[in-house]
Amino acid sequence: MADLDSVHAVIKGTHPEGALTEADASGKVREMFTRIAPRYDLLNHVLSLQLDRLWRARVARRFHAVLQRPNAFVLDLCCGTGDLAMALSRGARARIIGADFAHPMLVRAREKCILRGVRPSANNISPSRFFEADALRLPFADRSFDLVTTAFGFRNLANYESGLREIFRVLKPGGSIAILEFTEPPAGFIGNVYRWYFQSVLPRIGGFISGDRAAYSYLPKSVSRFFRPPELAALMNDVGYASVEFSAWTLGTVALHTATRKL
Repeated sequence: MADLDSVHAVIKGTHPEGALTEADASGKVREMFTRIAPRYDLLNHVLSLQLDRLWRARVARRFHAVLQRPNAFVLDLCCGTGDLAMALSRGARARIIGADFAHPMLVRAREKCILRGVRPSANNISPSRFFEADALRLPFADRSFDLVTTAFGFRNLANYESGLREIFRVLKPGGSIAILEFTEPPAGFIGNVYRWYFQSVLPRIGGFISGDRAAYSYLPKSVSRFFRPPELAALMNDVGYASVEFSAWTLGTVALHTATRKL
């Protein structure tokens, strides 16, 4: 494996085709998610064989104790159409909000809350608790949240270290971070089959259903460029998080990283 310091120097953030600066990368990602918002949920479920629901439920179970505290504040960052925020809210007593910088995704998140009968007076999640915000410049005060989660969105940030530092800023001392992301599986037969599906089959299916093949070609490219789990864990340690851990799920294709802000 390459030296982690050199890896950090090379992998600073996502790099969509044609992006020359971090601002370009951020703009292109926002445009892409704006385009695919209408079919985003369908494709998530189809392309993951419904496993995305299981992964989000596992994150919610992992933080059950925090979610049961009525005085806890939880931020689901890069929330998209709200699936993780809603998974966290099931049976929870904490106050949960979602944030994303793609406005059409938030529109769909709010619509889903309404369709599911979630009332604005509910303690944990409601249509009014999805905010439009850039993960690198959050409109929240220092030390605001007991838990910050993100599912399949961190990989799309224009600067990963800046994203980790911004999450650190808004976490309360002792608060937790959870990053659920795709990752490259180990070498071997299973890994090779996965890469064939991810690189050859997924873009075709995603492009056919969404009408935007470029967006679903970006997905496997972004995963192959992203940190391997030990590399992301090392960066989290460098930023100053404590108790950094990660676990790989589903044959090493998805990883959950967790850590805390020191007291």
